[in-house]
Amino acid sequence: MSATGAVYASGTRPPAPPSRLRPRDLPQLRPRPGLPHVQTSRRFLSAPFNMGFLFSKSLNENLREQREFMSMNSRLQLERQLQMQNQMRERQMAMQVAWSREFLKYYGTFFGIASLGLTAGAIKRKRPALFLPVIPLSFILAYQYDMGHGTLLRRMKGEAETILEKESSMLELPGGVPTFETIEKARRAQSKFYVEK
Repeated sequence: MSATGAVYASGTRPPAPPSRLRPRDLPQLRPRPGLPHVQTSRRFLSAPFNMGFLFSKSLNENLREQREFMSMNSRLQLERQLQMQNQMRERQMAMQVAWSREFLKYYGTFFGIASLGLTAGAIKRKRPALFLPVIPLSFILAYQYDMGHGTLLRRMKGEAETILEKESSMLELPGGVPTFETIEKARRAQSKFYVEK
């Protein structure tokens, strides 16, 4: 007789298949009060919530740091653009002053020769009218000298600051600053391929 036949002969009931197991067949799997595994199961169930909270907190911190980095990067980029524009303006002004000084050399030479010639002609021919062209030429010479070696730029800067502080209304555009609506309206009026959405 086989081992299975011996078990049936002794009158014992064989175990049910896995698909037909019921809780009463497995009493050792039922939770019992006071056992440590009950507390462990509760801690295990609460673990995903703690992990989700920690993950959300870490994500918020990363987003905050990313916003601060983007804000700082935008600020640095703006400062670099302003510095670049200022340096370009300074270079242009330096070129303009240098041009005035170089022009003053040539114009000063021309003015000196013209003044001597006109003065000699007026004295020799006894015609004072020949000396009259020296007067407007002297104004041009004075302007170029003031531009290249004088205080013309400083006076212009002071006057510009006064206009910005006290007469800013003179700087406003007629009709105000263009807005998106006005630009879009003009574009629609001139565009032949505009389709209203």
